[in-house]
Amino acid sequence: MEPGKSVLTRRSLLAAAPLAVCGAAGGAPAPYGAAPSERQWQWHQMEVYSFLHFTTNTFTDKEWGYGDEDPSIFNPAAFDADAIVSALKAGGMTGVILTCKHHDGFCLWPTKTTEHSVRQSKWRSGQGDVVKEISEAARRQGLKFGVYLSPWDRNNAQYGRPEYVETYRAQLRELLTEYGPIYEVWHDGANGGDGYYGGAREKRTIDKKTYYGWPQTWELVRQLQPGAVIFSDVGPDIRWVGNERGIANETCWATYDPVGDKGGEATPGDVNARQSGTGTRHGKRWLPAECDVSIRPGWFWHEKQNGQVKTPAQLMDLYYKSVGRGASFLLNVPPDRRGLLHENDVASLKGFGEKLRGTFGENLAAKAKVKASDTRGKAYRAENLLDGKRETCWAARDEAKTPEVVFDLRRETEFNVVRVREEIRLGQRVDRFAVDVWKDGAWAPAGEETSIGSCRLVKLAAPVKTARVRLRIAEAAASPALAEFGLYREA
Repeated sequence: MEPGKSVLTRRSLLAAAPLAVCGAAGGAPAPYGAAPSERQWQWHQMEVYSFLHFTTNTFTDKEWGYGDEDPSIFNPAAFDADAIVSALKAGGMTGVILTCKHHDGFCLWPTKTTEHSVRQSKWRSGQGDVVKEISEAARRQGLKFGVYLSPWDRNNAQYGRPEYVETYRAQLRELLTEYGPIYEVWHDGANGGDGYYGGAREKRTIDKKTYYGWPQTWELVRQLQPGAVIFSDVGPDIRWVGNERGIANETCWATYDPVGDKGGEATPGDVNARQSGTGTRHGKRWLPAECDVSIRPGWFWHEKQNGQVKTPAQLMDLYYKSVGRGASFLLNVPPDRRGLLHENDVASLKGFGEKLRGTFGENLAAKAKVKASDTRGKAYRAENLLDGKRETCWAARDEAKTPEVVFDLRRETEFNVVRVREEIRLGQRVDRFAVDVWKDGAWAPAGEETSIGSCRLVKLAAPVKTARVRLRIAEAAASPALAEFGLYREA
């Protein structure tokens, strides 16, 4: 039996199963527009996860290797997968995506497709497998595992010819059948250019739209790992946010109809990235954004950047501007030449994780008395907003597009963060909402935002203290269906 086969069978059923929504099926609101698949729904709940950029670049002090690196230079003598994953978990990460092969073509597993791999390195006397050790450590510690496989390969002599596409798919097949469940498959948009190419040392260009045969390649992923989401500039499951700063636009729709940089069809490596941060309101595809950023200025470890690690406060700010705008937060933390995360990175992760848990560990509205101006019935009562479950929701009747909910906190409560979630399995329905607080015998505005989606965080300019809070739907394309409401005090 292939490793992970029984798991893949279960995940096949999961991915193919129809999405159930909150409340009684017969009285559920009709979905509005595009909605997530089961695999996307599961991904939305992860929110914060990590990249590990690690290859020969770590030892050559480069960001993009040329492809002519001697594999023997890869020798992380103190490599400890459990220590790496433990630090990521302390930072609140729910998964880890390993750069199994970057543009230099060096493979971190003993692939049968090329000699340019760990098999030819000094590490573990050529018997090591970084992919295996990271994937198993992630599984032991409860994190999901994903793979990054660069489509561009500056080492491979076949690159630019049809034969390479088969090699690429063979590498993908190895990663998706030998390392257990995969939650995300990541495809970079960098395609073609100068390279070693088996000694040719030349520039090779390819037709980004046709060369890789993306529909067939993605179908292979669906066959082998049906529960995995696929990321590229244009999905098909997760889109690039359009920058490497880790920031989504203040209005960020989960629906998106991408176009090429100069118009026409969009493909990996050719997309109008200026539109990616916002998405497309009423778009035809559910294609939520992923915000990638490195904890350091570079994506790979460089000794000179040890003093330039982002602080916990900076990471928290990025969390508000990614997860807090309905996207995900993909934080790169590159191992150093020892095969460990640097102490400065570990300390920053620890501080960030403490801030996350300290802020969102308790919903200060959890015991509030709730009253909605409109409800669809008992199955969709407003109390569902406070039960801590994404599977339940408050929903208004079809004709009520601008209802409100009042939360009586029973006592004066201080907070400065508001979290709202839509029942996204019914589509993205709300265009604009507001939060008011009871002050001096009247309602006073505290914050107003646009898109909600999977998660919207409203960080107030200063903490407020009140005994009553009101959530108002100011504008909606369809009657609102919300899964959660929470009040928090930032740690």
